[in-house]
Amino acid sequence: MTLVLLWLLSLPLPALSEALDLQCTLQNVFNPGFMADGHFVIGGIFPLHYNQEMPDLNCTYKPGPVKCNGFDPRAFRWALAMKLAVEEINNSSKLLPGHTLGYKIFDSCAYPLTGQRATLAVLNGRNEADMPMCSGAGPMVAIIGESGSAQSIVLSRILRPFMIPMVSIISYFSSCACLSDRREFPTFFRTIPSDAYQVKAIAKLLLHFNWTWVGVVRGDHAYGHFALQGLLKELDGTSVCIAYQEMIPLLYNTRRALEIIHVINSSSARVVVVFSAEGELTPFLRDCMEQNLTGIQWVASEAWVTASVFTESKYYPLLGGTIGFGIRQGHIPGLQEYLMMVNPQKYPSNPLVQELWGALYGCSPSPSSSSSGGTQLPFCTGQETLHKQHSAYMNTSNTRITYNVYKGVYAIAHSLHNLMSCKPGNGPFINSTCTDVTKVSFTISGERVNFDMKGDSIPSYDLINWQKGTAGNIELVKAGIKYDIFIYILLFTKNYNYLSFLTSDCCVFGKQVPVSVCSDSCTPGFRKAVRNGEPLCCFDCVPCDSGKISNQTDSIDCMACPDDYWSNVDGTACIPKVVEFLSHDAMGVILTVIAVVGACVTLSVFTVFLYHRNTPIVRINNSELSFFVLFSLTLCFLCALIFIGEPTSWSCMLRHTTFSITFSLCISCILGKTLVVLAAFTATQPGNNVMKWLRPVQQRIIIFSCTLVQMLICAAWLIASPPFPYRNTQYQHSKIILDCSVGSDLAFWCVLGYIGLLATVCFVLAFLARKLPGNFNEAKYITFSMLIFCAVWLAFVPAYVSSPGKFTTAVEIFAILASSFGLLLCLFAPKCYIILLKPEKNTKQHLMGK
Repeated sequence: MTLVLLWLLSLPLPALSEALDLQCTLQNVFNPGFMADGHFVIGGIFPLHYNQEMPDLNCTYKPGPVKCNGFDPRAFRWALAMKLAVEEINNSSKLLPGHTLGYKIFDSCAYPLTGQRATLAVLNGRNEADMPMCSGAGPMVAIIGESGSAQSIVLSRILRPFMIPMVSIISYFSSCACLSDRREFPTFFRTIPSDAYQVKAIAKLLLHFNWTWVGVVRGDHAYGHFALQGLLKELDGTSVCIAYQEMIPLLYNTRRALEIIHVINSSSARVVVVFSAEGELTPFLRDCMEQNLTGIQWVASEAWVTASVFTESKYYPLLGGTIGFGIRQGHIPGLQEYLMMVNPQKYPSNPLVQELWGALYGCSPSPSSSSSGGTQLPFCTGQETLHKQHSAYMNTSNTRITYNVYKGVYAIAHSLHNLMSCKPGNGPFINSTCTDVTKVSFTISGERVNFDMKGDSIPSYDLINWQKGTAGNIELVKAGIKYDIFIYILLFTKNYNYLSFLTSDCCVFGKQVPVSVCSDSCTPGFRKAVRNGEPLCCFDCVPCDSGKISNQTDSIDCMACPDDYWSNVDGTACIPKVVEFLSHDAMGVILTVIAVVGACVTLSVFTVFLYHRNTPIVRINNSELSFFVLFSLTLCFLCALIFIGEPTSWSCMLRHTTFSITFSLCISCILGKTLVVLAAFTATQPGNNVMKWLRPVQQRIIIFSCTLVQMLICAAWLIASPPFPYRNTQYQHSKIILDCSVGSDLAFWCVLGYIGLLATVCFVLAFLARKLPGNFNEAKYITFSMLIFCAVWLAFVPAYVSSPGKFTTAVEIFAILASSFGLLLCLFAPKCYIILLKPEKNTKQHLMGK
């Protein structure tokens, strides 16, 4: 309206007066491509050209109309399919008997502005040029259109303000999910499924081939916008991420196209999903070829996956291997013969037929004609025969969009037939009415055609793969079918094994598909660590921590192994932990040998003393106590063997009690010997009768009493909190350390403390008697033995606390053996030396120092 006002103001005064005349005048002529009269007229709007050239809009003069370029033989076939369907219905005696259908077919130029103009033209009477403006409309009942969703939205919204409720729109190629809104588009129907189903199928396709890093290119229209939003919704929560989203401008711009191509080339995503129509996609793909864009796996939407314009051999390096979902194909009987009948002689004044000839043969039947691009074409007779190789026009073997147009016309005819033949109270609709025009069902070419409550066709898709034909062109191979709209199952036929995918070098056949991931999959033993600021599909592979595993590819987190298990080296499985205890391995064998040798040496000394029991050195040192000491030392050596082997409940209780009682017995005997030695030398003083208190009976009582105290401590220990086997999994996580827990730490240290107390008392008494007269003063050797004993056990305390695993037990055994050897050597080595090597000194006189 603003442009019109500016134009009026720019006119001179006489012209302005003429322009403001009350008489309406037609400013431009917009004639239909095909037209026929009938009782009911059906409009048809098709993108007979796929590109447009905008006029100069500088507002200084009257702008010209939008110029359409790029004749599309495929869309021309759609228009002829509508014309064929109308003629079949008019010749039918069963459908609409006594009535005929007319049609008016216009070109939308694949552009909403031109589509709007075509919509107004199709509503405005028979012919704009033959009748006054605004004088009345023809008997229009429905419109077959449009191909693009944006154009269909314009078409639907134009009808609402004009209050034309009886005119329904049946689209053959507008799949935008937005058009399913019955409140906004109450008279819109379509024979193509909604994009709500297509995006579900594409999402499942991406997941099936593990294409987790994909780019999306869409057109600048409602179809592209809603398809992208639907795909993002379907991919939400899945493993697929969108690397980029690019939009081809509605008015094509080469500079913007080059920017998009740069994004595609620089991205690591090798799979690109394209929601676009042929109009904007054709120049874009040409620019892609000029930029030598290769190595892209294209996933096509139904809007262009079956476009014949791209099947030329020049497109194969770019588009070979393209995969996508095409709408269901159908059979139109007699279509090929009908197309063959179209020629310039039959339609001498139809400019569309002239352009068809130019597109198919590169010539014009009229010397003054030119191509849609403006170039002058050579002359031809117009009698050339159409050949099957003109696939964009003559491809009738797998009609899809053409079949949708055909179904749309029959849907209108059946709806009119039902309305006209329906009797009130006996109708096929709710409450037996005849007024619900939204319900129609019929059979055509063996297919049952139904519409859901939203006016959409029940969906069914073919999986299409673009493969190289024998002639070097692209062949559209049906590789699989998507069925069942309720559970959305993606099914592949046996042809799935022969899918062709184009890589940067060559075609790869079979199940070997291109890889399109932001990050390579994490193998078992690793987990995914998301990179900061990047999508979830971009991650680093981090090895699982010790004790954790991942046994699946692309694990989000590592699982912790149970307490008794640990991860293997690769971090892929939990294996039983190594059970460690002081077994009969190298260390255990060495300690066993030392203990046995110590016991054998002790028994040898016992034998020597027994054999020489009547000699002075044995008798003067209290042979009975010496035998008790040797017996207890033998037990001390042998008790070390109980510490070797797998701990059990009995062995844990036995090892500590045996060790404590035998050492208490040994130290008690040595204490008795010390008291006897000290008493023997003090008894020589006048009036000292201490020896009567240290007779053999009293000595035995002392030994038994001292040992009994330790036995009582051990009994209380076993009753209150006995030692028990303990599986230590905390000290070294990769191992289970089997050891004996002392149960009560207090009892354990009481046992050791009591032994230390006996040793300390014995050491003090022996130290006091160390300088008593005599060549063989046993008090000296007892002093040394207690000094070694105390030193060993004092060193044992920090070593025991700090030793790991089985070395704790080894330290305890070492302390037992070291202290036992210390006692044995200090107390009995000098005596054995005299007995065996110096028998001449084994006399009372020598030992008494006289």
